[in-house]
Amino acid sequence: MVNKQKILIVDDDENIAELISLYLTKECFDTMMVHDGEEALAAFDSYQPGLILLDLMLPGIDGYQVCREIRTRSAVPIIMLSAKGEVFDKVLGLELGADDYIMKPFDSKELVARVKAVLRRCQAAPKPESAQTPKGKQVSYPGININLTNYSVVVDGQNVEMPPKELELLYFLASSPNQVFTREQLLDQIWGYEYIGDTRTVDVHIKRLREKIKDHNGWSLATVWGIGYKFEVK
Repeated sequence: MVNKQKILIVDDDENIAELISLYLTKECFDTMMVHDGEEALAAFDSYQPGLILLDLMLPGIDGYQVCREIRTRSAVPIIMLSAKGEVFDKVLGLELGADDYIMKPFDSKELVARVKAVLRRCQAAPKPESAQTPKGKQVSYPGININLTNYSVVVDGQNVEMPPKELELLYFLASSPNQVFTREQLLDQIWGYEYIGDTRTVDVHIKRLREKIKDHNGWSLATVWGIGYKFEVK
């Protein structure tokens, strides 16, 4: 028998949690529901989910703190749920390492589709294949090594910590030096589907990368105005 994919549902509204569980159970997922931040962290360790649906407004430890704590020890995909619609809230969630952000109220089909899409992306072989080496999926330039096998980035001999999405974006760009990608192409490649939101998601991640990785004499993260971004090798 094939093991069902485990989904941890974290929402203080029990009715919403049960509704989400019903949607996902019908799609043959195994679900567990918890209703506050402390329960979420405990359940993460015991249940070992393959994906977390995480409400932001939780009693005690809020969803942002839960996401931050989980990201210190795991790259498990996290989809944030919130009634908040401000760009700041979305940006903060993504900066903390969330893989997606869904607004309440949401459509059941959209929720299920996003869960499946995030899982597909995380389980699929990293792209592009041409960037693979005998030592694993990595790319190197003077002063930088980006390794997708063990999710590490080393710049001038120093390890640079970053959430999975930032690393995947950097790896993808660096794997095709000097090739220009539109924001839409990057959303599709890194998030694995047509992201229902705005392309500022890419801008946020590029901004964070630039804060952590300064331009080098031989390469840089370059903006191509009116189009998108590229990893420029000089």
